Amino acid sequence: MTQVKNIAILGASGYTGAELVRLIATHPLMNIVAMSAERKAGQEMAEVFPHLRHLDLPTLVKIDQIDFSQVDLCFCALPHATSQAVISKLPKTLKIVDLSADFRLRDPEEYAKWYGGKHDALECQAEAVYGLTEFYREDIKTARLVAGTGCNAATGQYALRPLIEAGLIDLDDIIIDLKTGVSGAGRSPKEMLLHAELSEGAHPYAIGGTHRHLAEFDQEFSAIAGRPVKVQFTPTLLPANRGIIANVYVKGDAERIYEALKSAYDDEQFMQVLPFGQAPSSRHVRGSNFCHIGVCADRLSGRAMVIATLDNLTKGSSGQALQNANLMLNLPEEMGLEMAPVFP
Repeated sequence: MTQVKNIAILGASGYTGAELVRLIATHPLMNIVAMSAERKAGQEMAEVFPHLRHLDLPTLVKIDQIDFSQVDLCFCALPHATSQAVISKLPKTLKIVDLSADFRLRDPEEYAKWYGGKHDALECQAEAVYGLTEFYREDIKTARLVAGTGCNAATGQYALRPLIEAGLIDLDDIIIDLKTGVSGAGRSPKEMLLHAELSEGAHPYAIGGTHRHLAEFDQEFSAIAGRPVKVQFTPTLLPANRGIIANVYVKGDAERIYEALKSAYDDEQFMQVLPFGQAPSSRHVRGSNFCHIGVCADRLSGRAMVIATLDNLTKGSSGQALQNANLMLNLPEEMGLEMAPVFP
């Protein structure tokens, strides 16, 4: 029988950290032995997240109090820039899944351009494997460090990667109109996330091509196409806690697009392509590791809409991280992730 793996979670007091705890709590072959939260060190997880009070969890500590010699894999759910500084000092034998943006971009100059400062852990960056599981599965299995994708970037890529690879769409005419729940902005207090500022409205942000997840689209789509591909992308913040839904507008034959996506994801447990003409809803993937995709023909001949939806905290972040960790530890990929979506 496979031995239970010891797990550490750095940054356990954030939303993605709490989601990792929720998922790992039902994983039969993972045991959380250490959790860090610098500002909440010394507290119990039940004080920080009362919905987890039923679990027997270690007390939150500072990172330098953790004995990593007893850890098989570490999830790093720390802020950008903080993550690279911490990971560069961790044991080189330790398997790591990073949920920040620090290791997603392969080009250090692109990182500096989009994140406003030079990368200080270039050796780690060079070995990191991009964590979009369904497309990097074999590399992830042998990786020491996996870089989780941006949640918006994952949603758009699931809709578009198979189409770019098959040459089915006009690469110079791609529009991603994406709506996202507020938990994607993290747990730190921000004026724009106050209830009175957010509720009863929808708020486009990072308009004009300034959203950092565009760097992932540029990197991944251009690599597939073998030439530069730049999409139009506008995210909109919704007064909802969880969920992302992307309406992706492309030029191409809708039925061929549908068949390509259906074929690409036919054997993928967490990818569900709906019958042609049906649109998915974010409420149908809430709290799960599923991504639902729909394809509809446009009234304009030769155009189509691909709609993709996932839970930003699960399939877009912590669920994806656990899926990758399973592969890295030679465990069944779906283990701990087969829960049904929460509805209503």
